[in-house]
Amino acid sequence: QVQLVESGGGLVQPGGSLKLSCAASGLSFSINVMGWHRQAPGKERELVTAITSGGSTNYADSVKGRFTISRDNAKNTVYLQMNSLKPEDMAVYYCNADGWDYAYRRPFNSWGRGTQVTVSS
Repeated sequence: QVQLVESGGGLVQPGGSLKLSCAASGLSFSINVMGWHRQAPGKERELVTAITSGGSTNYADSVKGRFTISRDNAKNTVYLQMNSLKPEDMAVYYCNADGWDYAYRRPFNSWGRGTQVTVSS
C-alpha cells in the first residue's frame, strides 16, 4: 500500500512562512492527484489545495495568493509553500494522494498522519 509522510509543520508568527512536504512510498504505484487538507479544532476537514500529475492546481479561496502547491513526480513528493500565514490557517495539515497501486492491482487513496501548523505571536 502507498504511505504518505508529512513534514515541515511548526510554530510561526502571523505573516510568516512555512513549507510542508509530503513523500509517498510503496512498492509500485503511480499518483494522479496529490493534495493538502486541513482540520482546525472543532471544524471539519477541508481541502486546501490539490495538484494533478500534469500540474493543474486548485486552491481554496481562503489561501489563494498566499499558498503554493508543487510536486516532484520523480520523488513522489508534494510541497505546500505557505506565506503570509494567518491565525485562521492554524490547523493540522494532511497530505492526500490517489492513483494506482500496481503491486496490489487496485486504485488507492491514501492519507498522511498530519502535521501541526500553529500560527501565533
